[in-house]
Amino acid sequence: MCAQKIWKLKPKSSLALKLAAEADVTPLQAQLLINRGISDKGSACAFLYPRISNMADPMLLWDMDHALAEIINAIEEHKKITIYGDYDADGITATALLSNFFSSLGIPASFYIPNRLHEGYGLNSQALKKIAENGTGLIITVDCGISDTDEIILAQRLGMKVVVTDHHQVPKEFQPNCPVLNPHQPGCPFPFKDLSGVGLAFFLAVALRSALRDKGWFTKIPEPDLREYLDLVALGTVADRVPLLSQNRILVHAGIRIIGRSRWKGLGAMMEVSDIGIGEITTDDLAFRLGPRLNAPGRMGDPQIGVNILTSDEPEVVRDMALALNAANIRRQSVEQHILDQIEPMVERIRAQEDVRTLVLAGKEWHKGVLGIVASRLVDKHHRPCLVFTIRDGLAVGSGRSIDGFNLYSALSKLGHLLERFGGHAHAAGVTLNAANLEPFKNELESLAREIIRDEDLVQTVEADAEISLDEVSPEMVAQMRVLSPYGEGNPEPLFLARTVEVLESSVVGERHLKLRVRQGRQTFEAIGFRLSEWHPLQGKTLNMLFTPELNRWQGYERIQLRINDLEQTP
Repeated sequence: MCAQKIWKLKPKSSLALKLAAEADVTPLQAQLLINRGISDKGSACAFLYPRISNMADPMLLWDMDHALAEIINAIEEHKKITIYGDYDADGITATALLSNFFSSLGIPASFYIPNRLHEGYGLNSQALKKIAENGTGLIITVDCGISDTDEIILAQRLGMKVVVTDHHQVPKEFQPNCPVLNPHQPGCPFPFKDLSGVGLAFFLAVALRSALRDKGWFTKIPEPDLREYLDLVALGTVADRVPLLSQNRILVHAGIRIIGRSRWKGLGAMMEVSDIGIGEITTDDLAFRLGPRLNAPGRMGDPQIGVNILTSDEPEVVRDMALALNAANIRRQSVEQHILDQIEPMVERIRAQEDVRTLVLAGKEWHKGVLGIVASRLVDKHHRPCLVFTIRDGLAVGSGRSIDGFNLYSALSKLGHLLERFGGHAHAAGVTLNAANLEPFKNELESLAREIIRDEDLVQTVEADAEISLDEVSPEMVAQMRVLSPYGEGNPEPLFLARTVEVLESSVVGERHLKLRVRQGRQTFEAIGFRLSEWHPLQGKTLNMLFTPELNRWQGYERIQLRINDLEQTP
């Protein structure tokens, strides 16, 4: 049976009716806003109606003036520019955005995406030597570089200038000797710290366009409309799971509205092979359909295709690449499941022997490209910080994911004496260490976790926005909820509690999904629980259910479906 979560019901607020009147919203919308910490008219309007005109000034990013000076100097001196990206969806969309932007300016710019399996994350010396040999005068990093002081120095010794754009945490020992755009830099006045890599690249493009406009650049060529780039920003931002608040909410809200008519032919081809219809696109489509397919080639070893599909204008070419992305994603799923099948017995043995706060697991030559996803699956199931390593040639290379309340990056910083390299943020990190240090690392991480993680932290808490009856679920209710979208990190989909729901039918669809037909009062709905097949069979049972109502579109028809978050059998 699935692990039980702790359910908490958010209290009804006495301010809901007042906010509803002031902000001209329904009482349900007002309660949902209050549940998300928004209780006054100004904040409610800013949240409900995010506008591009409310974007922050990109010049507030520390070092933006120096970054622009370096880039414009390279343009005016006709130096070759290379964009050095990352192999995940955030890095790929950021690389594609700047590549397309420079192309629209008539400025040739190449790109380089390191191979996850052979080169790893970030700048590396061999790649920099190749880039220098190809005549590059300026490297612009996207979604990487903040942990690469030595490599930046090497690039400069090879005769290249460097501009770093990176949204990851800044290491204490990092001493930039080049322009660095990162809102996490101490003293950076940019008002929002949680941009994605592609969001940061977009702010750079906005600032660069403005600087070139001031120089009269667009008297002879059309000025690029950067609103057409916001679908790339939305895809990378959602895929990277940064909070969809403030600046990110503005960018994603605007980008998701145009993705169905994107100017980038590759996005259209990806939507087609992902079975995304021409109707309203959701953040789920970005997070669970497009994002994984864009990530898959990098995980399996060929990241270049991700940028190529987003920068090509040839319909037949992008169609073939979209099919290749889809095939890579299928392979990725197979490899991921193979490793999970090996890991689960290991986890059962560990938890049977001791009450651990952390899970550190390693296998010989596990596929490095899927370790982060495997770690995420384990955290979802066991609700403990988890790091998964593959061992090869004496090195343990791994990815980690964490839970709220345990800052993984901070913990790794305290264990630096055991590590060769690490980077990331509070909830996710990449780690490399000597395989001989794996056991000491495991023990010291567990000791740190025991100082921080309480027993109650090891059980996931899920909060319901309100308790309702199924008679209250209607198309109007779903429409009211949609106003709060786009949903994601920091702005979860509304979640409701219904008690004593009768199960009329129960089945398993796919490999691990639970499908129910449920009834309460006069209402009957179909419900789907992803990865909840362990609950089957439930026919004839009575349940309490946490769920989100949604519109399910199929072959031109729409109907309400309940997406199950968790279940509880009643006595």
